[in-house]
Amino acid sequence: MEYNTAKSKLMNGEYGRHIQKMIEYAVEIRDRDLRNQQAKAIVRAMSYFSTGSKETEDYWNKLWDQLFVMSNFRLDVDSPFPKPLPEEVEARPKPLKYPKRDIRFRPYGVFIEDVINKVTDEEDSNEKEQTVANIANHLKRQYLNWNRDSVNDALIHEHLDTLSHGKLKMQEHFKLSSTRTILNDLEIEKIINNPKPDNKKKKKKPANVIVGNANNNNNKHKNNPNNFHKKKNNQQPNPPRPNTNNKTNKT
Repeated sequence: MEYNTAKSKLMNGEYGRHIQKMIEYAVEIRDRDLRNQQAKAIVRAMSYFSTGSKETEDYWNKLWDQLFVMSNFRLDVDSPFPKPLPEEVEARPKPLKYPKRDIRFRPYGVFIEDVINKVTDEEDSNEKEQTVANIANHLKRQYLNWNRDSVNDALIHEHLDTLSHGKLKMQEHFKLSSTRTILNDLEIEKIINNPKPDNKKKKKKPANVIVGNANNNNNKHKNNPNNFHKKKNNQQPNPPRPNTNNKTNKT
């Protein structure tokens, strides 16, 4: 018995061992015309295993590219599409460059820093004071979302002062939202965003089915001959009837 470990390595497991053997056989064909016919037949056989729209050129281009790759680029045939190069197939994609930016306080993110920088350039007004209050509450909210054990309002004031480079100050009479209120809001948002599926209630049987079963049970009870004999045996015997045929003689 020949095991798979002793066989050649599959180049593409999507098409299986038979397609790969057909490709290996086509590589050894010396006649070029016959080799081209064999390559076209192999591509048609590959189309039965590969999903996609067969009416597009990209689909057939992909099959021909896979044909050359599975032959380890040794198959020399006339392809209707440009042959892939080994360097292009084996080349690894370049790593993506993610924008790197130093975040002063990670629980708050980077966008809040841009908001603070824009607010610092605004002129003093009631709207600016309200915006600063909203920013402070947002900082506390984000901090509690990251660490719900404890939070100090003085720490939020310090972080706001650091992020704004000392340009944003909250009024003395202003108080941040309570920790309990913020935590309740976070729990409500969690429930809204991730609702639990309702438990499916079991359907009750119709009432007529239950009544019908009860009637059937009663009928079975009545029609049971054993019950009939029991009922007959339990009945008291009828009292003897007086004999009216014997007439008394009058003296």
